[in-house]
Amino acid sequence: MDYAFTEYFTNKVLTKRPYLTPEMCIRVVRQPERKEMQDDGERVRFWARVEELDGRYLRVVTLADEMTIHNAFPDRRYKP
Repeated sequence: MDYAFTEYFTNKVLTKRPYLTPEMCIRVVRQPERKEMQDDGERVRFWARVEELDGRYLRVVTLADEMTIHNAFPDRRYKP
């Protein structure tokens, strides 16, 4: 499976959050603890605990194809 990244992810997200890596985000998409389609049907959200983030949950947002990563951030409000 080949994952792609939006220009926003590459130029904004990784720049603003240098502690994130594309590999970390791909892991979350491949093995999420939770997954849900956004109400607009254009994005899919994935959550998983990431050890490199001290066990915090990372939310990764893809386009509807679930192969193009658009956004990612530690989700402090996520409750499993």
